[in-house]
Amino acid sequence: MNKSDRLNEIYKEYDLTKDDLFYHKNFTIIKREGIDKIQSIAKINIDYSLQYNSDDLKHIIIKATAVMGETKIITFGESSPDNYIQRSNTGYYPVAMAEKRAMSRAVLKLTGFYALGHFGQDEADAFSQQPDPATSQ
Repeated sequence: MNKSDRLNEIYKEYDLTKDDLFYHKNFTIIKREGIDKIQSIAKINIDYSLQYNSDDLKHIIIKATAVMGETKIITFGESSPDNYIQRSNTGYYPVAMAEKRAMSRAVLKLTGFYALGHFGQDEADAFSQQPDPATSQ
């Protein structure tokens, strides 16, 4: 099975639509709603623990221990002012951002999306929404 066939198979398995994805150069980004959908369908359970919180409360590392069936992985999410772009006046929430990144990584690693060049929207704020190259005119 080639990469395209495998992607089509797991898009269907996790009920992903074009609305759950956006494209950035050489990567496909799965939006937050898509990550939540995958986690629910795959029945992934995640436990989080705070691994590091700097004295100024701006640098956070969250450990995620995720289980899907018999498979268990450990991964991390981080947040600092250097890797966070504020998109509104709502402020900077480093623990929430680190948790979202840890969740995205855990879900995408367990379900095979990482190996197929897919990343979570929360993983890199430098990712900006791009149109699907296949549908652009």
